[in-house]
Amino acid sequence: MALSYKARRRWSLVILLLGLPLYIVVAVTVMTWLDRPPLWLELLVYIVLGVLWAIPFRFVFKGVGKADPEAEEPEA
Repeated sequence: MALSYKARRRWSLVILLLGLPLYIVVAVTVMTWLDRPPLWLELLVYIVLGVLWAIPFRFVFKGVGKADPEAEEPEA
């Protein structure tokens, strides 16, 4: 079942405003449990985690920044 444009916009806001901050807290918490790894490894882990969160949500964010394809264009 495909999501409509409006549903994808709403879900993208929910993900960005609620899910991403929660994911950041979890990632930082997990990193504090580790015994202070070298700086390069810590940076690498944060980069990987920073990209990894978005992969499952690609279909939600796809085309959200563009105009609504279902909306009628106003006549000039």
